[in-house]
Amino acid sequence: MTSWAEFAAEAPRIAAVFTRRHRATGHLCLLATLRADGYPRISPMEPHVFADRLWLPGMPDTTKFRDLVRDPRFCLHSATVDTQVSDGDAKLWGLAHVVSDRAVREQFVESLREDTGLDLRGERFDLFDTELTGASAVGLDDDHLNITVWKPGEPERVVQKH
Repeated sequence: MTSWAEFAAEAPRIAAVFTRRHRATGHLCLLATLRADGYPRISPMEPHVFADRLWLPGMPDTTKFRDLVRDPRFCLHSATVDTQVSDGDAKLWGLAHVVSDRAVREQFVESLREDTGLDLRGERFDLFDTELTGASAVGLDDDHLNITVWKPGEPERVVQKH
């Protein structure tokens, strides 16, 4: 599994864009999953980086999390309302795995409370750990669009579109 630090080291541009956009939106992202009928589902979500991993927490037994239990593939998009993409945007994709380990969940709750103020102590919630299998980011540079792409074990590469 690719850790957050490994991802950030191999894909620093994408990690920076994702982190910046994640903070700018109050941690809001859009999660794409696959419904039982094969069609995509887009849902708002607030991922959290903790213990060098990207985590997907949320209300228990939602359709998006039932999707991930059935098919662990996901895409996470930094939310943007800027049609000019002047601050960039990023997508991370990979596999999500249910976390039931009580100690890990308790550590996650403490980290989330310290970082965001959200207190899930005593609350029911679903939690997924992620394995990143790719990522991309876009950004404008004068007269062209830069698309940065990454796969685990490879450096990121930039494609320019004029």
